[in-house]
Amino acid sequence: MNLFQTLMRPDREELESGQRTLVVKAANILQVGEFQLLQLAYREWHNKDLPEALVSQLFSSYMLKDRVPHWARHYARKIIDADAAGGLNDNAPVFHVYDHEYRTSVPDGVRRFWLAVGVLTLFIGGAIVLADLSVTTPASQFPPYLNEEDLNANKPNTPYGRTDIIPALANRGKPVGN
Repeated sequence: MNLFQTLMRPDREELESGQRTLVVKAANILQVGEFQLLQLAYREWHNKDLPEALVSQLFSSYMLKDRVPHWARHYARKIIDADAAGGLNDNAPVFHVYDHEYRTSVPDGVRRFWLAVGVLTLFIGGAIVLADLSVTTPASQFPPYLNEEDLNANKPNTPYGRTDIIPALANRGKPVGN
């Protein structure tokens, strides 16, 4: 099919592959991929998972040759009819068996949350207590915990500081003030 034909009749491909449209519509209802819907249909029809030996054969048959197995059409019609009747829960775990990232809730989520909060509280509280104990004469009660000696800026042996005080070595015998 070329671009012009697609622009004139965008639904032409769907009309040509009517059986595949059933699978696409059912997959959209369940919010899963088409191949995942084929896996679900195989599982329901045969009561076992799709064997690895049939995966490539089914994929090439479905995707390249537009052949839909009878059990997939039956499953797709069943999904579409259940959705039309309003009795379909698309979030049911039975439809998301092959979704590795699908979870409605985290197992033991509340307990894990409070455990993480407790560990974080102990860590931060312990760090504050250790910081408070490490300072003997604090300059303030708030972080950063500095000693009063650390804040003492008037050290007599420093060669830098005020400009009107010149160290004796820098004078070299010259009088100060000339």
